Amino acid sequence: MQEVRDRAARIRLVIFDVDGVLTDGSLFLGDDGQEYKAFNSRDGHGMVMLQETGVRLAVITGRTSNVVQMRMESLGISDVYQGYRQKLPAYEELRQRLNLTDDAVAYVGDDVVDLPVMRRVGLAIAVADAHPALRALAHWTTAAPGGRGAAREVCELLMEAQGSLASMMAHY
Repeated sequence: MQEVRDRAARIRLVIFDVDGVLTDGSLFLGDDGQEYKAFNSRDGHGMVMLQETGVRLAVITGRTSNVVQMRMESLGISDVYQGYRQKLPAYEELRQRLNLTDDAVAYVGDDVVDLPVMRRVGLAIAVADAHPALRALAHWTTAAPGGRGAAREVCELLMEAQGSLASMMAHY
């Protein structure tokens, strides 16, 4: 676990997948074709707190959805890459634009499409119910499944490793 904390201490950017990480992976489709997703409010609060410490957040997702854009805007996340079935090009563009090395980036995923990015980053994280290939590759796996507190665990791990968790929690 010390290696994970050491890696987490260096992170300046966390990239989250959406379906299966920030949601439980369920897709609700209305008769009108509208797509609905359920996000966990505690995950969102953890993401807001982590940003307040100076760590930047982004999402890269294979699907495109207005609800994802709206949710990320509500959390103050402006780096939103949708429609990227191949996630590595979005990762490279984001990393280069922010002038970050791979070891300063964490990625949270749940399925095999996330493997190429997870092989590159300094801290690869799988959610508890991720595909076995991700759990095998990950430096760390959350106890909670996607959409059910996994993102909050990631945020608190990073804040703890970077020494900001106690001060963030002191607000409450």
